[in-house]
Amino acid sequence: MSSVGIIANPASGKDIRRLVAYATVFDNNEKVNLVRRILIGLDALGVQKVYFMPDYFGFYQRATDGLTGQHRLALETCLLDMPMEFNQADSRRAAALMAAAGVRCIITLGGDGTNRVVAQGAGEVPLLPISTGTNNVFPVMVEGTIAGLAAGLLVTGAVRPDQALVRSKKLVIYINGRPADSALVDAVVLTDRFIGSRAVWEVDKIKQLVVTRGAATNIGIASVAGGIRHIRMEEPLGMHLEVGDDNAPLQVKAAIGPGLVRKVPVARYQLLVPGQRVTVLENPCVIALDGEREIQVNRGDRAEVELSPAGPLVVDINHTMSTAVAGGAFLNKTPAGGV
Repeated sequence: MSSVGIIANPASGKDIRRLVAYATVFDNNEKVNLVRRILIGLDALGVQKVYFMPDYFGFYQRATDGLTGQHRLALETCLLDMPMEFNQADSRRAAALMAAAGVRCIITLGGDGTNRVVAQGAGEVPLLPISTGTNNVFPVMVEGTIAGLAAGLLVTGAVRPDQALVRSKKLVIYINGRPADSALVDAVVLTDRFIGSRAVWEVDKIKQLVVTRGAATNIGIASVAGGIRHIRMEEPLGMHLEVGDDNAPLQVKAAIGPGLVRKVPVARYQLLVPGQRVTVLENPCVIALDGEREIQVNRGDRAEVELSPAGPLVVDINHTMSTAVAGGAFLNKTPAGGV
Protein backbone atom coordinates (compact mmCIF):
# COMPACT_ATOMS: atom_id res chain seq x y z
CA MET A 1 0.00 0.00 0.00
CA SER A 2 1.33 3.45 -0.93
CA SER A 3 1.24 5.52 2.25
CA VAL A 4 2.52 8.86 3.56
CA GLY A 5 2.88 10.38 7.01
CA ILE A 6 2.13 13.99 7.91
CA ILE A 7 3.67 15.62 10.97
CA ALA A 8 2.48 19.19 11.56
CA ASN A 9 3.95 21.09 14.49
CA PRO A 10 1.34 23.49 15.94
CA ALA A 11 4.06 25.35 17.89
CA SER A 12 6.35 26.07 14.93
CA GLY A 13 6.60 29.68 13.85
CA LYS A 14 5.68 31.05 17.28
CA ASP A 15 8.87 31.21 19.39
CA ILE A 16 10.43 34.16 21.25
CA ARG A 17 12.01 35.54 18.06
CA ARG A 18 8.59 37.06 17.33
CA LEU A 19 9.27 39.38 20.28
CA VAL A 20 12.89 40.29 19.49
CA ALA A 21 12.64 40.51 15.70
CA TYR A 22 10.09 40.75 12.89
CA ALA A 23 9.45 37.07 12.23
CA THR A 24 6.10 36.12 10.73
CA VAL A 25 3.66 34.17 12.86
CA PHE A 26 2.51 31.16 10.83
CA ASP A 27 -1.12 30.78 11.83
CA ASN A 28 -2.36 27.26 12.60
CA ASN A 29 -5.52 27.81 10.56
CA GLU A 30 -3.31 28.46 7.54
CA LYS A 31 -1.47 25.22 8.32
CA VAL A 32 -4.86 23.46 8.19
CA ASN A 33 -5.43 24.84 4.68
CA LEU A 34 -1.91 23.79 3.74
CA VAL A 35 -2.58 20.23 4.95
CA ARG A 36 -5.78 20.12 2.90
CA ARG A 37 -3.89 21.07 -0.24
CA ILE A 38 -1.23 18.43 0.51
CA LEU A 39 -3.95 15.79 0.83
CA ILE A 40 -5.52 16.84 -2.47
CA GLY A 41 -2.14 16.52 -4.19
CA LEU A 42 -1.53 13.09 -2.69
CA ASP A 43 -5.02 11.93 -3.64
CA ALA A 44 -4.58 13.08 -7.24
CA LEU A 45 -1.55 10.77 -7.60
CA GLY A 46 -3.34 7.75 -6.15
CA VAL A 47 -1.76 7.57 -2.70
CA GLN A 48 -3.82 5.09 -0.69
CA LYS A 49 -3.30 6.03 2.97
CA VAL A 50 -2.09 8.97 5.07
CA TYR A 51 -1.12 8.78 8.75
CA PHE A 52 -1.33 11.88 10.95
CA MET A 53 0.44 12.70 14.19
CA PRO A 54 -2.07 13.76 16.87
CA ASP A 55 -1.57 17.27 18.26
CA TYR A 56 -3.25 19.71 20.64
CA PHE A 57 -4.64 21.87 17.82
CA GLY A 58 -6.30 18.99 15.96
CA PHE A 59 -4.89 19.33 12.45
CA TYR A 60 -6.20 15.91 11.41
CA GLN A 61 -9.85 16.57 12.25
CA ARG A 62 -9.86 20.18 11.05
CA ALA A 63 -8.20 19.36 7.73
CA THR A 64 -10.27 16.29 6.87
CA ASP A 65 -13.56 17.88 7.98
CA GLY A 66 -13.15 20.51 5.28
CA LEU A 67 -12.67 18.04 2.44
CA THR A 68 -16.20 17.30 1.27
CA GLY A 69 -18.18 17.47 -1.95
CA GLN A 70 -15.93 17.92 -4.98
CA HIS A 71 -12.88 17.74 -2.70
CA ARG A 72 -13.82 14.43 -1.08
CA LEU A 73 -10.78 12.17 -0.90
CA ALA A 74 -10.47 8.63 -2.20
CA LEU A 75 -7.47 7.94 0.02
CA GLU A 76 -7.78 6.71 3.61
CA THR A 77 -6.68 8.92 6.50
CA CYS A 78 -6.02 7.89 10.08
CA LEU A 79 -4.66 9.30 13.32
CA LEU A 80 -1.76 7.53 15.01
CA ASP A 81 -2.68 5.86 18.29
CA MET A 82 0.06 7.20 20.56
CA PRO A 83 0.40 8.89 23.96
CA MET A 84 1.07 12.64 23.81
CA GLU A 85 3.61 14.60 25.85
CA PHE A 86 2.97 17.85 23.92
CA ASN A 87 6.66 18.46 23.29
CA GLN A 88 9.19 17.60 20.57
CA ALA A 89 9.31 13.96 21.68
CA ASP A 90 5.86 13.56 20.08
CA SER A 91 7.27 14.31 16.63
CA ARG A 92 10.16 11.88 17.10
CA ARG A 93 7.81 9.11 18.30
CA ALA A 94 5.29 9.76 15.53
CA ALA A 95 8.00 9.52 12.88
CA ALA A 96 9.17 6.20 14.30
CA LEU A 97 5.61 4.84 14.32
CA MET A 98 5.06 5.98 10.73
CA ALA A 99 8.29 4.30 9.67
CA ALA A 100 7.18 1.09 11.39
CA ALA A 101 3.82 1.32 9.58
CA GLY A 102 5.64 1.34 6.24
CA VAL A 103 5.11 4.91 5.02
CA ARG A 104 7.31 5.78 2.07
CA CYS A 105 7.58 9.49 2.83
CA ILE A 106 6.95 11.81 5.79
CA ILE A 107 5.78 15.34 5.05
CA THR A 108 6.64 17.81 7.81
CA LEU A 109 5.25 21.27 8.57
CA GLY A 110 7.73 23.10 10.76
CA GLY A 111 11.18 24.63 10.96
CA ASP A 112 14.68 23.24 11.41
CA GLY A 113 13.94 22.17 14.99
CA THR A 114 10.86 20.17 14.00
CA ASN A 115 12.71 18.37 11.24
CA ARG A 116 15.66 17.59 13.50
CA VAL A 117 13.55 15.40 15.80
CA VAL A 118 11.46 13.93 12.97
CA ALA A 119 14.66 12.82 11.22
CA GLN A 120 15.79 11.09 14.41
CA GLY A 121 12.62 8.97 14.43
CA ALA A 122 12.20 8.47 10.69
CA GLY A 123 15.40 6.57 10.00
CA GLU A 124 15.64 5.89 6.26
CA VAL A 125 12.12 7.11 5.44
CA PRO A 126 12.49 10.16 3.15
CA LEU A 127 11.33 13.56 4.37
CA LEU A 128 9.54 16.27 2.44
CA PRO A 129 9.98 19.29 4.74
CA ILE A 130 7.67 22.31 4.26
CA SER A 131 8.71 25.56 5.90
CA THR A 132 6.36 26.88 8.59
CA GLY A 133 8.93 27.74 11.29
CA THR A 134 11.38 30.52 12.14
CA ASN A 135 14.72 29.07 11.07
CA ASN A 136 13.97 27.41 7.76
CA VAL A 137 17.22 26.22 6.21
CA PHE A 138 16.29 22.54 6.04
CA PRO A 139 12.59 22.88 5.04
CA VAL A 140 11.57 24.64 1.83
CA MET A 141 8.87 27.10 0.86
CA VAL A 142 6.54 25.15 -1.42
CA GLU A 143 2.84 25.27 -2.23
CA GLY A 144 1.03 22.42 -0.47
CA THR A 145 -0.54 21.02 -3.63
CA ILE A 146 2.89 20.70 -5.28
CA ALA A 147 4.33 19.09 -2.14
CA GLY A 148 1.53 16.52 -2.22
CA LEU A 149 2.11 15.81 -5.90
CA ALA A 150 5.87 15.39 -5.41
CA ALA A 151 5.40 13.01 -2.48
CA GLY A 152 2.75 11.12 -4.43
CA LEU A 153 5.08 10.65 -7.40
CA LEU A 154 7.67 9.11 -5.10
CA VAL A 155 5.49 6.79 -3.03
CA THR A 156 3.46 5.46 -5.97
CA GLY A 157 6.61 4.66 -7.95
CA ALA A 158 5.98 7.14 -10.76
CA VAL A 159 9.45 8.55 -10.00
CA ARG A 160 12.20 6.27 -8.70
CA PRO A 161 13.87 7.01 -5.35
CA ASP A 162 17.25 7.54 -7.04
CA GLN A 163 15.61 10.23 -9.19
CA ALA A 164 13.69 11.93 -6.38
CA LEU A 165 15.89 11.82 -3.28
CA VAL A 166 18.99 13.60 -2.02
CA ARG A 167 21.01 12.48 1.01
CA SER A 168 21.57 15.36 3.45
CA LYS A 169 24.26 15.69 6.13
CA LYS A 170 23.96 15.99 9.88
CA LEU A 171 26.00 16.86 12.96
CA VAL A 172 26.45 14.35 15.77
CA ILE A 173 27.19 15.78 19.22
CA TYR A 174 29.33 13.66 21.54
CA ILE A 175 29.57 14.13 25.30
CA ASN A 176 32.48 12.26 26.89
CA GLY A 177 32.80 10.11 23.80
CA ARG A 178 29.13 9.06 23.59
CA PRO A 179 26.57 10.31 21.02
CA ALA A 180 24.18 12.67 22.81
CA ASP A 181 22.11 14.31 20.07
CA SER A 182 22.18 15.44 16.47
CA ALA A 183 21.43 18.45 14.28
CA LEU A 184 20.61 18.88 10.60
CA VAL A 185 21.96 22.36 9.96
CA ASP A 186 23.98 23.88 12.81
CA ALA A 187 25.37 23.42 16.30
CA VAL A 188 26.13 26.62 18.22
CA VAL A 189 28.27 26.79 21.36
CA LEU A 190 27.00 29.46 23.76
CA THR A 191 28.46 30.89 26.95
CA ASP A 192 25.18 30.22 28.75
CA ARG A 193 25.23 27.87 31.76
CA PHE A 194 21.56 26.87 31.48
CA ILE A 195 19.23 26.16 28.57
CA GLY A 196 16.68 28.86 29.53
CA SER A 197 14.97 30.45 26.53
CA ARG A 198 15.50 27.94 23.72
CA ALA A 199 15.85 30.24 20.71
CA VAL A 200 19.24 31.73 19.74
CA TRP A 201 19.56 35.35 18.63
CA GLU A 202 22.29 36.98 20.80
CA VAL A 203 25.62 37.12 18.94
CA ASP A 204 27.66 38.10 22.00
CA LYS A 205 26.96 34.69 23.58
CA ILE A 206 28.16 32.66 20.60
CA LYS A 207 31.66 31.14 20.81
CA GLN A 208 31.70 28.46 18.09
CA LEU A 209 29.58 27.44 15.10
CA VAL A 210 29.54 24.13 13.25
CA VAL A 211 27.34 23.89 10.16
CA THR A 212 26.44 21.29 7.56
CA ARG A 213 25.61 23.94 4.97
CA GLY A 214 25.50 27.68 4.52
CA ALA A 215 24.22 30.35 2.18
CA ALA A 216 23.88 34.11 2.37
CA THR A 217 20.19 33.54 1.55
CA ASN A 218 19.64 31.47 4.72
CA ILE A 219 17.97 32.82 7.85
CA GLY A 220 19.79 31.80 11.02
CA ILE A 221 23.29 30.78 11.99
CA ALA A 222 23.94 29.07 8.66
CA SER A 223 23.97 32.52 7.06
CA VAL A 224 27.22 33.31 8.91
CA ALA A 225 29.03 30.45 7.20
CA GLY A 226 27.21 31.33 3.97
CA GLY A 227 28.67 34.83 4.08
CA ILE A 228 32.11 33.25 3.78
CA ARG A 229 31.45 30.33 1.43
CA HIS A 230 28.33 28.77 -0.06
CA ILE A 231 28.02 25.13 1.05
CA ARG A 232 25.22 23.11 -0.55
CA MET A 233 23.15 20.45 1.23
CA GLU A 234 24.56 17.64 -0.90
CA GLU A 235 28.16 18.90 -0.90
CA PRO A 236 30.49 16.68 1.24
CA LEU A 237 31.68 19.60 3.33
CA GLY A 238 30.80 21.52 6.49
CA MET A 239 32.35 24.46 8.31
CA HIS A 240 33.63 25.26 11.80
CA LEU A 241 33.88 28.90 12.92
CA GLU A 242 35.26 30.45 16.10
CA VAL A 243 33.69 33.76 17.06
CA GLY A 244 36.05 36.50 18.22
CA ASP A 245 35.77 40.15 19.23
CA ASP A 246 35.68 43.46 17.39
CA ASN A 247 39.32 42.96 16.38
CA ALA A 248 38.61 39.66 14.61
CA PRO A 249 39.98 39.50 11.03
CA LEU A 250 36.52 38.83 9.57
CA GLN A 251 33.29 40.68 10.32
CA VAL A 252 30.50 38.75 8.62
CA LYS A 253 27.20 40.52 8.09
CA ALA A 254 24.49 37.87 8.42
CA ALA A 255 20.72 37.54 8.82
CA ILE A 256 20.79 35.51 12.04
CA GLY A 257 17.02 35.82 12.37
CA PRO A 258 14.08 37.38 10.51
CA GLY A 259 14.74 41.12 10.69
CA LEU A 260 18.00 40.56 12.64
CA VAL A 261 21.03 41.48 10.53
CA ARG A 262 24.18 41.43 12.69
CA LYS A 263 27.93 41.59 12.26
CA VAL A 264 29.50 38.40 13.55
CA PRO A 265 33.25 38.64 14.31
CA VAL A 266 34.97 35.49 13.05
CA ALA A 267 38.42 34.82 14.52
CA ARG A 268 39.04 31.74 12.36
CA TYR A 269 37.21 29.16 10.30
CA GLN A 270 37.89 25.85 8.56
CA LEU A 271 36.08 23.59 6.15
CA LEU A 272 35.19 20.16 7.51
CA VAL A 273 35.02 16.79 5.75
CA PRO A 274 32.69 13.92 6.74
CA GLY A 275 33.90 12.14 9.84
CA GLN A 276 35.87 15.13 11.11
CA ARG A 277 35.25 16.15 14.74
CA VAL A 278 35.45 19.59 16.33
CA THR A 279 36.29 20.01 20.01
CA VAL A 280 34.00 22.34 21.98
CA LEU A 281 36.37 24.84 23.62
CA GLU A 282 33.94 26.51 26.05
CA ASN A 283 33.30 24.68 29.34
CA PRO A 284 30.75 24.78 30.86
CA CYS A 285 28.43 25.86 28.07
CA VAL A 286 25.15 25.23 26.26
CA ILE A 287 24.95 23.83 22.73
CA ALA A 288 22.06 24.93 20.55
CA LEU A 289 20.96 22.55 17.78
CA ASP A 290 19.21 23.90 14.70
CA GLY A 291 18.36 27.16 16.44
CA GLU A 292 17.28 25.87 19.86
CA ARG A 293 19.26 25.39 23.07
CA GLU A 294 19.29 21.64 23.74
CA ILE A 295 22.46 20.41 25.46
CA GLN A 296 23.92 21.62 28.75
CA VAL A 297 27.64 20.79 28.97
CA ASN A 298 28.77 20.63 32.58
CA ARG A 299 32.18 21.59 33.91
CA GLY A 300 34.68 18.83 33.16
CA ASP A 301 32.64 17.26 30.34
CA ARG A 302 34.29 16.77 26.95
CA ALA A 303 32.04 17.81 24.08
CA GLU A 304 32.68 17.27 20.37
CA VAL A 305 30.73 17.83 17.15
CA GLU A 306 31.18 15.53 14.15
CA LEU A 307 30.13 16.15 10.56
CA SER A 308 28.33 13.02 9.33
CA PRO A 309 27.28 12.25 5.74
CA ALA A 310 24.45 10.02 7.04
CA GLY A 311 21.69 12.59 7.34
CA PRO A 312 18.08 11.97 6.30
CA LEU A 313 16.93 11.40 2.74
CA VAL A 314 15.08 14.45 1.39
CA VAL A 315 12.68 14.76 -1.54
CA ASP A 316 14.11 17.08 -4.20
CA ILE A 317 10.79 18.58 -5.29
CA ASN A 318 12.01 20.33 -8.45
CA HIS A 319 13.91 17.31 -9.75
CA THR A 320 11.05 14.97 -8.88
CA MET A 321 8.55 17.09 -10.78
CA SER A 322 10.80 17.61 -13.82
CA THR A 323 11.57 13.88 -13.97
CA ALA A 324 7.84 13.13 -13.86
CA VAL A 325 7.19 15.55 -16.70
CA ALA A 326 9.95 13.99 -18.81
CA GLY A 327 8.36 10.58 -18.24
CA GLY A 328 4.88 11.78 -19.17
CA ALA A 329 3.46 11.21 -15.69
CA PHE A 330 1.02 14.11 -16.03
CA LEU A 331 -0.23 13.26 -19.55
CA ASN A 332 -3.41 11.40 -20.51
CA LYS A 333 -2.90 10.44 -24.13
CA THR A 334 -5.70 9.56 -26.53
CA PRO A 335 -5.62 6.13 -28.26
CA ALA A 336 -4.46 7.85 -31.45
CA GLY A 337 -1.46 9.33 -29.61
CA GLY A 338 -2.72 12.92 -29.46
CA VAL A 339 -2.85 15.01 -26.33
